Amino acid sequence: MTRFSVVPSSYVYLRRGGAVLLQLRQNTGYMDGCWAAGAAGHVELGETAVDAAIREVREELGLSLSPAALTPVAVMQRTDGTDNPIEQRVDWFFVCDDWSGEPEILEPRKCAELAWFAVDALPARVPEYEREALGALRAGAGAGATLIAHGF
Repeated sequence: MTRFSVVPSSYVYLRRGGAVLLQLRQNTGYMDGCWAAGAAGHVELGETAVDAAIREVREELGLSLSPAALTPVAVMQRTDGTDNPIEQRVDWFFVCDDWSGEPEILEPRKCAELAWFAVDALPARVPEYEREALGALRAGAGAGATLIAHGF
């Protein structure tokens, strides 16, 4: 049996009405040129997925929010289909309707632009796995997270 490491990440979709905030990625070497969650990143040692979500929102967008403001939308086990250990992932997707401050780009090297998009009118260049998570959000997930397997 081959064992692998799992790379955990948290994603936060800020929601205003029927629109979500997305960032246009650049210079990261991963999904550059794609519109992705307004804030996202790896869960660090000693953090929970919620802790990581709150930290990423603060670091990337300059916003404050409480754990209670995060609603789980989906948990995704994801792979690119290879046995590459870094491509064995688990992602937590949250939606947030309540925060303090106005979103701003705090990492301009990694983020070219922020924009609000209607959940039912997303831009063409959204990573497929995030499109699946946003589909769960559009379908009304939030009372309990949808479990998604992607790439298997």
